[in-house]
Amino acid sequence: MKNITVKPNREFSPSDKPSPLLSLYNSQQKKYYQPVKATYNKAGKVLLLSYANGSVAKVSILPQEKYFKLTLQSLAPRNGIDAIEWGACHTNITNLLGEIIGVSRDTSAAVNYAIGMMALNDNTLGGTAATIADAAPFQYIIHSPDAKRFPLPDSLHEGQVFSLGGDGVSDVAFYAHKEAYYRIMYGDAAAVDNKGRISISYQSRDRSFEREVNYSLIPHMAANIPNHIQVQPLPGVDYIGSSIALWGSPDSTALLDVVQQIVKAEQLPYPTINGRWVKDPAAYVPDAITSGNLYDSIISYTSRLGFKTISLYDQGFLRPDRGNNGYIDGKNFEKHPIHLTAGNVSHKAFAEMAAKFGITIGRTTITNSLAPGTLDASPVPSDSLCYQQRRLLMKDLSPTDTVIVVDNPEHLEEIASWEGHCANLNMIKIGKELIHYLGVSDKAPYRLLNVKRGYWNTQAASHKVRDTVYKLQVTVNYGYDGIIPNMQLQDEIAAHYAEVCYLNGLQYYDFDGQEFLFNNGHGYYSAKRFFRGMFERAAKLGLPSIRFTGATLSEGSWHYQSIWNVGGGKNLYDADTREWGSTTSQGKDLRDVTYANFFPVGMGGNFPIKAHSTVAQYEHIQAISVGVGTTYSLYLNQKDVESCPQKDAIFKTIRTWEDARAANAFPRWVKTALADPSKSFHLEAIDANSWNLYQSNRDGSGQHLLTRLVRARGY
Repeated sequence: MKNITVKPNREFSPSDKPSPLLSLYNSQQKKYYQPVKATYNKAGKVLLLSYANGSVAKVSILPQEKYFKLTLQSLAPRNGIDAIEWGACHTNITNLLGEIIGVSRDTSAAVNYAIGMMALNDNTLGGTAATIADAAPFQYIIHSPDAKRFPLPDSLHEGQVFSLGGDGVSDVAFYAHKEAYYRIMYGDAAAVDNKGRISISYQSRDRSFEREVNYSLIPHMAANIPNHIQVQPLPGVDYIGSSIALWGSPDSTALLDVVQQIVKAEQLPYPTINGRWVKDPAAYVPDAITSGNLYDSIISYTSRLGFKTISLYDQGFLRPDRGNNGYIDGKNFEKHPIHLTAGNVSHKAFAEMAAKFGITIGRTTITNSLAPGTLDASPVPSDSLCYQQRRLLMKDLSPTDTVIVVDNPEHLEEIASWEGHCANLNMIKIGKELIHYLGVSDKAPYRLLNVKRGYWNTQAASHKVRDTVYKLQVTVNYGYDGIIPNMQLQDEIAAHYAEVCYLNGLQYYDFDGQEFLFNNGHGYYSAKRFFRGMFERAAKLGLPSIRFTGATLSEGSWHYQSIWNVGGGKNLYDADTREWGSTTSQGKDLRDVTYANFFPVGMGGNFPIKAHSTVAQYEHIQAISVGVGTTYSLYLNQKDVESCPQKDAIFKTIRTWEDARAANAFPRWVKTALADPSKSFHLEAIDANSWNLYQSNRDGSGQHLLTRLVRARGY
């Protein structure tokens, strides 16, 4: 792997670590096979790879202008192979690893090169074939992005794995290490070895048969220990046809020159805002987020700021409920939850008001969590619910019996869900009845313990011997209480979200509980399928790309997700102390993940305008936002905003920076300067196409002209 744009060519393949193009994996034996022979047919652009288990893979290699397109056309005989892995592709790069999308980056001026892979179909996922349930563990690894600036102490070594911090319940406490060499991981499409060298890999799996996994997204913590899940078979979803783009490029131009071209050429999801791809740094734009439930001036504020979206966060959770047919305020929009002094209005009416200013509105949801009292959960639960285990009833039940005997106790002692293991959600389903239980006897006859019939207001009923007993897969409590749908019902939930947008005027979601998409055992594939379903249904309804953030970011959501404004306040970026997370390391951790994966850095719900807010504070916030490449959700509480004497000047300041950002007016060297928290700046518009950038003291005094900025061609 060479950079041939420099002399001499720079070689990126480590001589002591050759890279297989395609590896095979037997998950039953947990065994990899790497190719032992290769034969290339130049005319057909096909490579035949032979393996020690007797399998032969047929791989097409199609050179494109900016990348190689590799596709697995066949594998025969299979001989126990249920997954394949592209790579691992080993590099000698030791700088930034993009573990979500699979990229190895050297951002230094001396090298300035990146090598990456990208999936070209939904059943090809970032990560290794050995990844349990296709969603990599959420954990820290040790990796220094620059050994000279951030040397490792003697007690640590590259690639070492550490648990997250906290008790496993408070997600803020997960982020526990401010040191630069503690790298939080949101995937395993890129990994490091004991020398800090970065490898990249993608995998694909045969999903046509039932398999059991023992899965937790956070397996190192007692609050999130793995659960056994019988993974639903998906006939027709196979690794034949798995396809990737393999690319190499100068790092400084890779995103827009190569990655964007792959996305467009291969017709991958391409959401836009203001007419531009959401991954284009010039398209990064903050959003408004509401508090206080008073909306008289929120649209006006948002318009003056130059923002495009209002998140109605103070409206609470919007739970997916197909029982309302998409009408969240009633079929005739008779509910009016949006509070205006002149009279409350429905979501649809408020969306129409916002649309006159080119602004969209949205809500926070609990993704695929089917809450009690909703159509698919209770009082009549759907037959399309995801289950962890399937057993048989060994004794007839009357509506009042509490002795439930099953054929096999294995794994029924586990408290449902890998996350939180909340006792109140431990339940089974028999017929149309939900039944709560805790524990199972350790001797035959095997009976469930602490039984409560007719749970969640379902109807206690009679059941016959050998009826099926489903131990359900669930979420967590703390207000997120719900049951996970199976894949077909999840498809319906995805379409439902698009219909909610269509009927109520929404175009934005905050998918809280986004990790619940992994709970069915299909990991990133499940996430891709969910968001594809939502986007495709929205397109059929004539809607533009739905802008969304959520609780996590994964290879499954990277293409669809616009932003990642999770959490907020001093956990993300503290504008007073000017540091990435003054209370926890969350700001540093999420900044490093997003930046390395060519994704907008999030600063969360933050920076509320209050009585003592000043222009200088927002000059700094905007300088960091442009310099690093971030978005954020600006808290707007109408009473607080109106108490601020400098509100008009603050609006003007933010708008000036956002206009210049949208014009792509900031060259790379200027962004580097802006990203330094110790420096202060002031931006002044000359006209619609040019701006003066001043460096100043922290309070805004002592300004001197740093440079003049102009609108970039094409922007």
